[in-house]
Amino acid sequence: MVWSGDKCRVILADEPGFDGWCRVIWSDHVRELSDLAGPDRDHFMAVVAAVERTLIALLQPVKMNIAALGTAAPHLHFHVIPRFETDANFPAPVWTERRHTTSRLDRIALAERLRSAFADAVI
Repeated sequence: MVWSGDKCRVILADEPGFDGWCRVIWSDHVRELSDLAGPDRDHFMAVVAAVERTLIALLQPVKMNIAALGTAAPHLHFHVIPRFETDANFPAPVWTERRHTTSRLDRIALAERLRSAFADAVI
């Protein structure tokens, strides 16, 4: 885990070939974003935006992808995915077959950098 608040947390996903792929996960069991009351929904999206800003500042990706997919895990979470020309299947969507599964960055070092950056972020 790279950050945890009262209502949600941020993890660095184990997605080889995709450096910096994070998930923002709502703590209470909720299936859909629309199940949250307005203030909670605003808070959740503010955290998603803060994760996006932090990843852009730290990693300088070509583009960011944000997705709310979760048919396998019916629990509210968003994927915040920095895209690089060197990722596993750029420029194709992350959900397509991967061409390779190696990462450019050391995952443990990246998690530490993200923890530090999120600790300083206003969320």
